[in-house]
Amino acid sequence: MDNNQIAIIDYGRGNLHSVFNGLKKIGADPVITHDARTILDAPRVILPGVGAFGDCMDHLVASGLVDTIYKTVESGKPFLGICVGLQLMFEGSEESPGVKGLSLFKGQVRLIRTPYKIPHMGWNQLKLVNPSPLMKDADGQMVYFVHSYASDPEDRSVITSVTDYGTTVVASVGKENIQGFQFHPEKSSFAGLAMLKAFKEWEP
Repeated sequence: MDNNQIAIIDYGRGNLHSVFNGLKKIGADPVITHDARTILDAPRVILPGVGAFGDCMDHLVASGLVDTIYKTVESGKPFLGICVGLQLMFEGSEESPGVKGLSLFKGQVRLIRTPYKIPHMGWNQLKLVNPSPLMKDADGQMVYFVHSYASDPEDRSVITSVTDYGTTVVASVGKENIQGFQFHPEKSSFAGLAMLKAFKEWEP
């Protein structure tokens, strides 16, 4: 198995090709796949996501890959959620009441309550609040967001960075081998590519 290989989970929702291209730029060997064995065999796995929480979760369940995700996480290998992929790792979302998330983290995803325009779209500055193996030089960096909802973890120690958008917004989370970015690293220029490179090289 190529140690540079990163499986991007294809469940019909997500910026698959932009993530794929970002990973190619940092020398990874990405593969877009809905095959459980390929995901389980890959040294690293990314869960992308674009759109509504409920729609993404419905497609993920329909793909039959929920158990594959749990097995991947339990294996201890690096696992990264991006945008709605991060949100799916929580218990549920105000966007889709009654739809259960993966519950890898305790807490809910909530509408951003801000005087500013929603969705939050564009470049914002990161403030690191807890260590992340993927964000060693990310404090103060500008990254690209497109979202109306953000995670609200019960355990605040899993928050690795925040951003200010008229209110404090959780920008990333992490615990053990699980990390998540609310922003799009593949669209965040050199800062984002540095985070993807750190993911490629990370050994939890």
